[in-house]
Order: sequence, then structure tokens, then C-alpha cells
Amino acid sequence: MSDTHGDDRADVELRLPAEGAYATVVRTTAAGLAARLDFTIDDIEDLRIAIGEATALAIPEADPGTDMVACFFFGRGSMTVTLETEAMDDPPLDTESFAWQVLDTMAQDASAGPEGGRFTVRFTVTSHVAEGSGAER
Repeated sequence: MSDTHGDDRADVELRLPAEGAYATVVRTTAAGLAARLDFTIDDIEDLRIAIGEATALAIPEADPGTDMVACFFFGRGSMTVTLETEAMDDPPLDTESFAWQVLDTMAQDASAGPEGGRFTVRFTVTSHVAEGSGAER
């Protein structure tokens, strides 16, 4: 799978089977990375919830036996996450689903849907410390 965040290389990329049992690995990885970016405990919990809902959107759309790639891009007080799975049927996004509603509420710039044989979920979570005090990373 290719990088879908422009021409930038992901700061961290994780490839794992597109199966529900591995959603915890993505959540734990994201939480650890957010801690290194000085996110608050509440920000980390928001990110964990967003990751959980993003995997709930992406994994069911994955073709059987394929991988999910999680890319993490670091910004000043923010993290952008992209989850991609192979999905040849180009499944549409169900914007009425609980997972989408929660993700759209918890994250900024959330998007999801089919892109050229893949199902992609992309969102950004910003630290409240960075928003409130102008803290820079």
C-alpha cells in the first residue's frame, strides 16, 4: 500500500492483519506515540477511542486475508492517522454508523471511504495543550 498523506513519509508505519484482534495493537501503538508527543491523558484517551472507531470502519471492509496499514504523521501538538485496507469492492462509507459518528466527533478532518481498491480512514487528533496554550512541538 502506498503512503496516502501527500508525498510525506509517515513518521511511523505499522502493518498487521486486517482482523479485529489486532485493533488493540493499533490503539496501544497510537497511545504510546501520543505520549511521546506530550499529549495529555485525556487527549490520549480521545485518540484511543478514535482509533477504535476507525478500525471498526476499516476492518470489516478489508478483503479476506489482507493487511491493514496504519500510518502516523506527527505535527505540532497533533497526530494524523491513516488506516488503509485492501477492498476491491469499493464499499461506501456508512455515515450513519455509530463508528463514523464517534470518529467524526472525536477527531478533526475525518474522512473515510474507498480509494482505488482500498478503504481508507484518515483523521487528525490535536492535543488540548497545544490548542489552549499555543505550545509547540
